[in-house]
Parts: sequence; C-alpha cells; structure tokens
Amino acid sequence: MRYFPAMAHDQRQAANMRWLGAAQLVEVVRSEPGITRAAAAQRLGIGSGGATELVARMRQALLLDETPAPAQGRGRPTTVLGPHARGPLVLAADLRATDWRLALAGIDGVPKVVTQADYAAEQLGPVLGQLADAIGRIYRRNAKRLRAIAVAVAGTVSDAKLVQFTSRGWNDVDLSVLAAKIPDRAGIPLLLGNDATLAGLAEARSGAARSAATALCLIVAQGIGGALIVNGEPLNGAHGAAGEYGHIPFGDQALDCPCGSRGCWDLTVDGRALARHRGDAPPEDPVAYVHDLNAHAGRDGATRRAFEAVATSLGRGVGGLVNLHDPEVVTLGGVASLLRANAAKAFDDAYREGLMAFRKDAPPPVRDAQHGEDGPLHGAVARALDHITSAAGLADWVERQRV
Repeated sequence: MRYFPAMAHDQRQAANMRWLGAAQLVEVVRSEPGITRAAAAQRLGIGSGGATELVARMRQALLLDETPAPAQGRGRPTTVLGPHARGPLVLAADLRATDWRLALAGIDGVPKVVTQADYAAEQLGPVLGQLADAIGRIYRRNAKRLRAIAVAVAGTVSDAKLVQFTSRGWNDVDLSVLAAKIPDRAGIPLLLGNDATLAGLAEARSGAARSAATALCLIVAQGIGGALIVNGEPLNGAHGAAGEYGHIPFGDQALDCPCGSRGCWDLTVDGRALARHRGDAPPEDPVAYVHDLNAHAGRDGATRRAFEAVATSLGRGVGGLVNLHDPEVVTLGGVASLLRANAAKAFDDAYREGLMAFRKDAPPPVRDAQHGEDGPLHGAVARALDHITSAAGLADWVERQRV
C-alpha cells in the first residue's frame, strides 16, 4: 500500500521542506492543547508576523483554526489554536481480550469512540470480517479526511504482524485484512502496535510520565505488559516485540502460561490471580472481574487477602524492573491502579523490598496512569498522528485536497 502519492523526488523534497514549519506548529498544538498563537510562536522562536502567516496558511489548508478561548473575567478576549473542523482524521482500533473499539481523532489527539462490540465469534475469520466492515463504513463516511489507521492489540506484535493473541488463542495473524474495504488509491497506512506499548506512549506524550525523559509504563488487563519510553519513544526491540514484561518468570513456577512458558508474571498480577487466590473459577473477563471485586473489596477477608497477594507480586516485580531500567518514573495503567489501591501497603512494602539498597532512599515514584484503561486508544492515536503530521504527511494532505 502506498502511503503518499507518487511524485518526483525533488518535488517531494521541496513540498516536505515547505511544510516543515507547519509540522513543528502542529507538534506544539498537540503537546499543549489550548495554546494561543502568541505562545506557540514563542515555543517555535518565530515572530508574531511569521506566526500569523503560518496559521493563515494552515487554516487555508484545513489543518488548524483559531477559536475563542473560554472567558476568564475582564480583559481582551483571546483565541486558541486547534484542529480545523474539516481537517485530517485518524482511526484508532483497540482490540482487547473480550471486545474491540474504534475511535476517530483529529489533530488534537482526543479519541472519540464511534463503534464497539464484543467479538462476533471464537474463530478468527468472522472477527476480522466484522472489524473490516466497520472500518470500511467509517472510511466511506470520512473518505476525504481519514489519513491513517492505527491498531492497538492485546497481543504480541513482531515485524508488523500479530504473532500471538493469547487471550483468544490466535497465532500468526495478518491484520492487513482490516483495511480490505479501503481502496489502495486512498493511500491510508495501517499501523500496528501492542496495546501496552501504545498505552506507555500515551502516558509519555500526554499523561503521567509527560515530563520524564525515561519512563517505565505498565498496564494490567489480562496479564501485564508495558514499555520503556525514552525521550517520548518506546524501545521496541529488534522485531517490535519488546515490553512483554508479563512473560518474565517473576511468578509462580508451578503455573503454566498460555504463552507456552512457565512461571510468567502475567498469571500472578491480574483478575485470574485474584480468582485463584479466592478459590473462584478463572474469569472469562479478568478486567471485569477486578472491577467487580473492587466494588466490595473491603467486605470479606478472602478478597482482601487476594488483593494483598496480587499487589505484593505486582510491587515486587515493579521493583525488579526499576533495577533493570533505572526509570525516572513508573506509571500503572489498566486495572493496575485498582490492584494497588486495594492493598497499598502490600504493594509499597513489596516495591521497596524489591529495590536495590542504593535506590531505597529515593525510589522512582509510581503514579497512576492518567489515561487509565483508555491508554491504548490514546497511544494508537498518537502513533497515527505522528505519521500524518510529519512534514511529508502534511504535504500529502495538501496535495490530496487539490485532487
């Protein structure tokens, strides 16, 4: 699939240079929602006249617009920069353990869920067909505006392929079929990422780890995953499969993991672990199970003890990863924040005990993820916007408006 229309190399290079300043302005608007033109000009180090000209050019290109800021008492009213009402859109897909969601977002990066459903069947074919149909319908409604699709999936991604979706028992899945209802001439890329990695990207860009140069971002859903984010980018490994923290042998060596290994941390830090400690059957939806128990966590001893056991495993593992990665901050997304909140002392004690001695006096803070369980959606949007708001992506958008 071609990402950009064919043009001579020199023409493409010139177009990219023309939109380099615009790409920098978009990056400022994305990172500081509600910023004024004057403040954006200051961030970019350009004068007011240059900023006025640049914003006018971007308004004409249907990229940015200015709208009145919320009134704040007396004084001269001001305006803020934001996405143009007819500007480019990205589509984010979030494939979770039991259901999927699709959300649209503009340059501001705020995902708005437009459709969602449980998986149509246990077999892979009908599920991918259902998703491809939904994506096709969204494309037809937004054919002139949709410019990229990013997929966050609760499975192991390697070399742009979903190699293991343990919760569904699916392996070696080619997700390119999700774009089957979109014509090749549209030039819309399909970008694939692990849900935990993308959630970490979201926390580093606009969440609880925003100010950190190095952050360890973890998320618990069915199992635990995450990413080490350095200067706003996840470290993906040689084949894009880094961050499978749940399959480090921090867990019970007597437990076999569906991934094919033994003793995985995954099995001791989620709803399945809570159920095992309580003597319940394995839950069909481990995330919903955590929420259900959270509603009456303090009402019976078995539930309290289950939360303490899981929080202890979570805290000890986080301590080990801090020793490994030396992050400035750790974030906990998904239901991890609930697991910690229901047994805060157990988590804190295990975290400190897991740290090397020199770290104990000033351990990295462990913060609740700002985007919570929507982290993968926000991260998928961020990844798609990175693609379309580069100088080359903006040049492509402008070229397509002329067709």
